[in-house]
Amino acid sequence: MAKLVYALNQSLDGYVDHLKIGPPSPAAFRHFVEMVRGLTGSIYGRHLYEIMRYWDEDVPEWDAADREFASAWRKQPKWVVSRSLKSVGPNALLLAPEFENAIRKLKAELTGEIQVGGPVLAHSLSEAGLIDEYRLYLRPVVLGGGEPFFMGPRPPLRLVASDVIADDMVRLSYVPA
Repeated sequence: MAKLVYALNQSLDGYVDHLKIGPPSPAAFRHFVEMVRGLTGSIYGRHLYEIMRYWDEDVPEWDAADREFASAWRKQPKWVVSRSLKSVGPNALLLAPEFENAIRKLKAELTGEIQVGGPVLAHSLSEAGLIDEYRLYLRPVVLGGGEPFFMGPRPPLRLVASDVIADDMVRLSYVPA
């Protein structure tokens, strides 16, 4: 059975705006390259999926690490939950409005970790009891506003790990208590 993991970078005050937080350090980026390589796949909400589509096309200014991340991201299966999108890119499947049942089936049929991307989607999946682990990647910035990591009340959580990923990043891992 696969494990659903909701993981995103966030500011110290709990917001996930990647443009304001800025790019990760090289050491943190290396962590994300390896993480993506090890995933069974990713489930995205529309907004985050459209941001991540950046990695579908090669950019001349990319360095070796960028190309490595893009290659790993392109290879993994992606499932996209959206009411507004009519199609999705390569190696991606659009999930119907009955997405919770489709995700339950994915969890039952696959093994490994499936990353959940996007706070709105994570909120829905959390309320349905489908998220197995929450990974908060804390960055040393305070944004004062934006889209929060948690979009609403969460069930009680229990800390299962804390790791220093890089000089500018700590990962806290929680499971439902």
